[in-house]
Amino acid sequence: MTARHKRGPGESGTARSSVAAVYGLTAGHRTAIAAATAFTLVASGLGLAQPLVAKEVVDASTGGGPVGLSLLLLGALFTAEAGTGALGRYLLERTGEGVVRQLRHGLVNRLLRLEMREYGRHRGGDLTARVTADTTLLREVVSQALVDLVTGALAAAGALVLMAWLDPLLLLVVTVTVAAAAAVVTSLLARIRAASETMQGAVGAISADLERALGALAMVRVHRAEDREAARIGARVDEARDAGVRTAKYAAVMSSAVELAVQGSFLLVLVIGGLRVGSGGDRSLGDLVAFLLYASYLVLPLSSVFRAIGLIQRGAGAQQRVEEALALPVEPTTAEPAPPSPRTVSADAPALLLSDVHFSYRPGHPVLNGVSLSVPHRSQVALVGPSGAGKSTIFALIARFYEPDSGTLHFEGRPATSLTRPTCRERIAVVDQNNSVVHGTLRDNITYGVPDATDADVDRVVRLTRLETVVERLPGGLHGTVGEHGANLSGGERQRVALARALLTRPRLLLLDEPTSHLDAANETALTAALKEISRTCAVLVIAHRLSTVQHSDHINVLDHGRVIASGRHEELLAISTAYRTLAKGQTLRTTAASENALPTGAHSTQ
Repeated sequence: MTARHKRGPGESGTARSSVAAVYGLTAGHRTAIAAATAFTLVASGLGLAQPLVAKEVVDASTGGGPVGLSLLLLGALFTAEAGTGALGRYLLERTGEGVVRQLRHGLVNRLLRLEMREYGRHRGGDLTARVTADTTLLREVVSQALVDLVTGALAAAGALVLMAWLDPLLLLVVTVTVAAAAAVVTSLLARIRAASETMQGAVGAISADLERALGALAMVRVHRAEDREAARIGARVDEARDAGVRTAKYAAVMSSAVELAVQGSFLLVLVIGGLRVGSGGDRSLGDLVAFLLYASYLVLPLSSVFRAIGLIQRGAGAQQRVEEALALPVEPTTAEPAPPSPRTVSADAPALLLSDVHFSYRPGHPVLNGVSLSVPHRSQVALVGPSGAGKSTIFALIARFYEPDSGTLHFEGRPATSLTRPTCRERIAVVDQNNSVVHGTLRDNITYGVPDATDADVDRVVRLTRLETVVERLPGGLHGTVGEHGANLSGGERQRVALARALLTRPRLLLLDEPTSHLDAANETALTAALKEISRTCAVLVIAHRLSTVQHSDHINVLDHGRVIASGRHEELLAISTAYRTLAKGQTLRTTAASENALPTGAHSTQ
């Protein structure tokens, strides 16, 4: 299912298609909407009966007859109309909230499960706006516009029928003026929808740009870019304002046209009807009063109908944006059948095996070019290489954020594609360069992957990652708040919190991306010792630029331009790989086309 393109002013949907699209949102709530509509129609019927009773009161009073019973009936009708109308409105508001709740649940579930590529194609703030601003507009449409359209049309039809019964000639006057207003309204609907779509898009852009600036606030401040960012966001604000003004202009013209038509018809009826009654025609004063009441009563349902149509046109733009978000592709939840194997998977199969893996984010721009490597159980394997060599991409493939273009990944001898993505992720834990820390307590962050972890398990990983000083420093200790994005922690502390969170899950394969980049020498030494202990219970794959972090690894793979150009232990690579020796000297890692010398046992190189 693909997302529909955004319509321009010339291709906006008709009012009928907009109503149909918005009506589709009410699935599962139509019984409540039908009940609300019934109450609203009953209220409208009670309102339509009141002019007839008023006619009897006028005719009885002019003829000297009793009016007490008629007045009591009129009061009862008015009270009943108010009560049923209030109940109908309550049901509508409740239904609107239910529809929005359902939409927001669906959007949140969808957006959290999108294919990773989609997050690079859509701005996070704009996706957020579809959950908030767009659904809020749709709530108003569902809770008001749809029922107003139905009940308003029926009430107006009922009033017109009774007016035709009272005086067909005066009805003709009213019909002509209302038809003129309807022509004006129809000509404005497409423009209202186009302006509303522009406004909703601009609101989404405001959210995205503001999220961008606040997410990099330190950089903004250091580079004195507050004015530039304010101008960027301000341009979006101006765009939303201009679109909102256009919408308001069209709505004002539409409302004025309806108001003028109704008031004009009322005045015409008053003049023409008054002359006819005064000339001694066959119409009584009571008939004229009833007709005038129906003419005034007609204002509300007609205004409701025209307002509902305009609101539905605006809501159709929001509904389209919501549909586009709901149509974005999500990660598959099923696994492919495992290919037939001539032999049973060996018990000593490595925790991870990559075989001739190729991958590119964009066609024609390969990132990995035939990577093969193995991570045995209870071992530490390292990936080193220059930026852009493909190290983090390998981690992304292992986490099943993306699938290889060709080649295979095996987890403990099983093809990754034969496992669901959640099953693969149950086996691993990742500590990436972002060191993600969410708003909440220190304990919340450590136990994020294991919410029901025991205090003993939490204490174990706190000691292992040397977080005791953080626990002592934070007000509230483990229950102290770390701030938005971990603002109350240093970079090294956030890194250790992320590592503690990963270790608490007791993974079979631990992925560490630059685990010592924010650590001082003492903490790096402690982490290196901890990794040796951790690798006795699970496999560890680590990305690092500091050789001090990986030199004690059981195996080191040197990557460059998406290929493994050398592999072996630290001492072996120093002897055989120019690229690794360059790295050891602290210089930029570069490949060389020179042939390598003969390799010691257990090492190989493609340089």
